[in-house]
Amino acid sequence: MLLIKSIAVAAALAAAALPALAQGTTPPDSAAKATTAATPRRSTASKPRTAGQGAATRKKTASKPRALPVDSEARLDSIYDLRWPVKGPDPLPGSILPHKRIVAYYGNPFSKRMGVLGEYEPDKMLAMLDAEVKAWTEADPRTPVQPALHLIAVVAQGGAGADGKYRARMPDELVERVAAWAARRNALVFLDVQVGKSTLQEELPRLEKFLSRPNFHLGIDPEFSMKRGGLPGKKIGTYDAEDVNYASRFLQDVVTRHKLTPKVLVVHRFTKNGVTNSKNIKLDPRVQIVMDMDGFGPPRLKRATFRSWIKAEPVQFVGWKQFYKSRNDNPRTTIAEILRLNPRPLYIQYQ
Repeated sequence: MLLIKSIAVAAALAAAALPALAQGTTPPDSAAKATTAATPRRSTASKPRTAGQGAATRKKTASKPRALPVDSEARLDSIYDLRWPVKGPDPLPGSILPHKRIVAYYGNPFSKRMGVLGEYEPDKMLAMLDAEVKAWTEADPRTPVQPALHLIAVVAQGGAGADGKYRARMPDELVERVAAWAARRNALVFLDVQVGKSTLQEELPRLEKFLSRPNFHLGIDPEFSMKRGGLPGKKIGTYDAEDVNYASRFLQDVVTRHKLTPKVLVVHRFTKNGVTNSKNIKLDPRVQIVMDMDGFGPPRLKRATFRSWIKAEPVQFVGWKQFYKSRNDNPRTTIAEILRLNPRPLYIQYQ
C-alpha cells in the first residue's frame, strides 16, 4: 500500500510540474570524494518537478539588496545591532532555543531535486548530516547541536489540482518514513508547508496528529503563499504577521492541550514582502519563532539579505540556509563566517 501511494503521489507531483530550475543538491565540498560514487536513492517515479523548484531563479534576483561598501555595511550593522537581542518571554523548561543550535536537512523523499532528503539513500544522507553536526560542534563547542530533518509536507504545485489549490499534501506514510529516519539520530522533524492557493487554516489542522508529538515542529514558507494572486513558481508569495500569528497560536494550543515542551516555528524569508508587518508578530513562550534567511548567493549577497530582511526587522531567533549546489551558493558561506553574524543563527538548514 505504501508503494502504491508513493507512486501515486510522486506521479501527481510530476504531472503538475513546472520546469525545475535550481533546487537540487550536491554533497558538501569536504565530502565530495566520499559521496561522488554514491548511488542516489531510487525514486518511485520520474523526477517530480514542482513549484517548490520553479521560483528558484526569482529567488536569486529577489534576494539582492544593493551591494554596499564595506564601511556602509559596518555602519548599518552597528545600527541594527542595537535592536538585538529581542525582548521576549523567558524560555520555558524544555525549550530548544537559545540553548542549542538546530542543524537541519531539508527536502522531500519523492524528489531528488528539492533537497538532501530525496537525493541520497537514507544511510548516506544521515552520514552527511552527522558530518555537519560534527563541524558545527567543533566550530562552536559552547552551543550543543540538535540534528533535524525538515520535510516539505505540503508541496506547492504548478498545476491547480482537483481542488484548485495548487498544492499537494504528502501522505502520512511519507511523514512516518522521515520520522523513522530521524529516530535513528534522535533528530527533530520539521513539517514544512507551502500552501499555494490554500491557507494555513486549511493545512495545519490535518498535521496536528504529527505536531502533537514532542519532537515535531513546523515550518511555513511565504514564497508559495499566493494570497495576493498569481501562481506558485511564477510569482513570489507573501505572509503577513497575522499568518505567522495564526501558526503560532495553533502551535500554542497544541502545546497546551498535549502538555508538550515548546515548539519551534520556522518562517522562511528572503524578500521585503516575504513577511509584512513583522513588528506585529506576537511572542509566546510556548512557541519559539525563527526567521530563516532563505536566499542564496555568494557570502556578501547572503549577508546583505540577512541584514535587510532578518536583522533589520527583529522577531525572536534567526536562521540561515546553506545550499550544496555551487550554482546556488558560490562560494558557500563558511561556518566561521556564519558564526560572526549578529544575531547568531541558531537554526541552520541545508538544501
